[in-house]
Amino acid sequence: MNAAVLGVIGGSGVYDLPGLEDVREERIASPWGEPSDALRIGRIGETRVVFLPRHGRGHRLSPSGIDYRANIDVLKRAGVTDLVSLSACGSFRNELHPGLFVLVDQFVDRTHGRDASFFGNGCVAHVSLAHPVGPGLQRRIMAAAEAEEILVHRGGTYVCMEGPQFSSLAESKFYKAQGFDVIGMTNMPEAKLAREAEITYATIAMVTDFDCWHPGHDAVDVASVIAVARANADRAARLVARLARDFPAEREDCPVGSHRALDGAIMTGAEHRDPALLAKLDAVAGRVLRA
Repeated sequence: MNAAVLGVIGGSGVYDLPGLEDVREERIASPWGEPSDALRIGRIGETRVVFLPRHGRGHRLSPSGIDYRANIDVLKRAGVTDLVSLSACGSFRNELHPGLFVLVDQFVDRTHGRDASFFGNGCVAHVSLAHPVGPGLQRRIMAAAEAEEILVHRGGTYVCMEGPQFSSLAESKFYKAQGFDVIGMTNMPEAKLAREAEITYATIAMVTDFDCWHPGHDAVDVASVIAVARANADRAARLVARLARDFPAEREDCPVGSHRALDGAIMTGAEHRDPALLAKLDAVAGRVLRA
């Protein structure tokens, strides 16, 4: 049986996961670099849960300073099959107001200079990212939200900017005109790497502000963002706890194929693959490389 293991990445304002029982902390080494923090591994109900604060406890790491590859790699090594990202974001729509949770299903990557793939010269691979969010996992989050009477909006596009500065007014108006729904600094390349690691991924985007396009909204500042993020944290913990309590014991096949994303994805012939890169890919791609 391929047991389901629920991973949770905590964003701004979410540095711990209340309700986690039988907890142990484990620092797992990654050949890709230094993960954001030690993993907190425990259970909620009968479900094994692995928690990682994206920015580290104390919010030590900037969005551009996070080693996304190391984070996804250690979660994979810990057995995570399904990953929920809790992420603060700004909104481009009046109806997506501060305090609302948005279950986005698409991403636009506007970052630069971040390591966005586990693969490269010596082992080339191309995975599909047409549907980056696992719809089955998203449905389970939606059901948990309804059970907990937490208001969520399903669907939307998250544009990921580099940061660490907030948007200029021109950028904010541009993104709004493009039809994007929310903006953040951290879900890319996180979602891409999760797909390469065959981890089913979903985001709970927690709206903290209206960015700076909104005529009735002051320019975004850290104090206002953190105030809303902290208020969101309790509801996020309730939502994750309900999701975990109702989670299946065995991993479910993902309708968009995230559980077997590497099938047919590797282009480099076995005789031309770089042994050093293959050694680093042991957790992420071991299923197909050992076949």
